[in-house]
Amino acid sequence: MLDVDLFSLLNASYTRLVGTPLVPERVDGAHWLYHDAPFAVLAHNGGPDPVFMYANRTAQVCFEYSWDEFVRLPSRFSAEEAVRAERQRVLDAVAQQGFVTGYRGVRIAMSGRRFWIENGTIWQLHDEHAHYRGQAAMIPSWRDL
Repeated sequence: MLDVDLFSLLNASYTRLVGTPLVPERVDGAHWLYHDAPFAVLAHNGGPDPVFMYANRTAQVCFEYSWDEFVRLPSRFSAEEAVRAERQRVLDAVAQQGFVTGYRGVRIAMSGRRFWIENGTIWQLHDEHAHYRGQAAMIPSWRDL
């Protein structure tokens, strides 16, 4: 949960691509992002059927999954089957462009509750050696359908 290396990957990739830091200065970044951030952050690995490898507390509340449930969940299941092709198009655009901002899409919580994520930023995760490690999303707001 408070994996400092994973936090560094999330924060450094975001800052490098988007041009602003993911977390405020002068805070314990890994702790703040996981426990206190007012926005949701999720990340999936770079496998052929990516699985979530990170979800902060805000994301856990929003999607209604615990940490243990999230980190076993293929990320495609965060969207209903009917919108997965659209979700994949956005992820493919992120792979080409490095990041996208202003993303809006329908997602589904564990309970079946459907909601809009709004003004999201999705970005590529590359480590300090430029190796691809997956993709992440920052979701500042959402609302139930």
